[in-house]
Amino acid sequence: MDSADIVSFTSPHPERPPRPVTVDWPAVEKWLGLRLPDDYKRLADAHGPLDFGAYLWIHVPCGEHSRFDYGEWLRETHRTARIEARALPEDRRPAVHPEPGGLLAWGVSRGSDVLFWDTSVSADPDEWTVVVHHRGAVPGSGLEPWHRYGLTLTAYLRHTVRDAWELPSPPGPLIGPLPGSIARTAFLENAAPWTPPAPTVPRLTDAERRIALETGTGLEALRLLSPPPGTAYLGGGTWEGLFAELGTRLPAEYLTLMSEYGAGCWSEWLRFLTPLRTGERRFLDHVEETTDIYRSLRESHPEYHPLPMWPEPGGFLPFANSVDADWLGWLTEGDDPDAWPLIVSPRHARQGEPWKHGLIDALVAWQRGTFVTEGLAGLDEDDDPVECAGFEAWTDKAYW
Repeated sequence: MDSADIVSFTSPHPERPPRPVTVDWPAVEKWLGLRLPDDYKRLADAHGPLDFGAYLWIHVPCGEHSRFDYGEWLRETHRTARIEARALPEDRRPAVHPEPGGLLAWGVSRGSDVLFWDTSVSADPDEWTVVVHHRGAVPGSGLEPWHRYGLTLTAYLRHTVRDAWELPSPPGPLIGPLPGSIARTAFLENAAPWTPPAPTVPRLTDAERRIALETGTGLEALRLLSPPPGTAYLGGGTWEGLFAELGTRLPAEYLTLMSEYGAGCWSEWLRFLTPLRTGERRFLDHVEETTDIYRSLRESHPEYHPLPMWPEPGGFLPFANSVDADWLGWLTEGDDPDAWPLIVSPRHARQGEPWKHGLIDALVAWQRGTFVTEGLAGLDEDDDPVECAGFEAWTDKAYW
């Protein structure tokens, strides 16, 4: 066990000195179901969220509006860790919190390494040792991305602060050498105390859940999975005005969906453009910008970008995009917009085939986790579809 404070081997950044954030440790530990190491709690109480050695971000229980929430960060980090651990043979996969003895995250690096405690080491959290999931090549890493160090948090941090490699080094690869600087994390300049979320009752009854995930169809199921907003925001124009700009009507199912939900983001990932915005950043602006970019890419790499672009015959007409820069739209084949097939132009994959689903059925199946295709983020096997589904409506101030 290492009881020293990091102040013994670090110095504060002159322009961004660390500042503490009040933490209600009993509440945090009750929410986690674990007692946390004393050296971590001392670090958080004295220094707050840290940019350590200009390379590691040490996250403590805090929050900053729209930038960071400790609980959400843990949830997403542990979800990703569970998914990535499945790449290992089953007998070598680490358990991840909240599994008993699971890895518990405490930081990340600028190189996207993720740092955990191994809570299986001891019932005493002060004896928990560091495990790092390395993203890139690190001396001594071999081919195994997960490394158990046998060092407590403070001991691990101390060994990263050095001017050069020393022998013997700690077990496994080592991030560093790092300078002994500590600073307030730049993107958490206004970090505030974090309050653990209160326990919530299930959003749906068992009967509603069955409809949402199994028996319901169309808007009935979609409304349960993702409740529509009180007011659907479409913009200040009219559909007839948009049709005149485009030179075509749009599918009736799209208009039905938009009248119910309007512009917004589905499952924090799929963003539907504001169709009737006037002035700058209107629907046609996004369409022309997207199709111009695609044509440029098609000239250079036609094998990866085979689609015709609207208003070419049968051209791709986009109306939604993902946070990963995939685009969803129609292939405008024929004179009947209601017969246009849907297709995704994927950013990080080969072009797939047109969908067999209609728009509403596709959203239902996607949020249920039963529709998997290139360009649509899928659910993990441990995800609860009802918890992951949702719709965030936009307003007239929204960029999209």
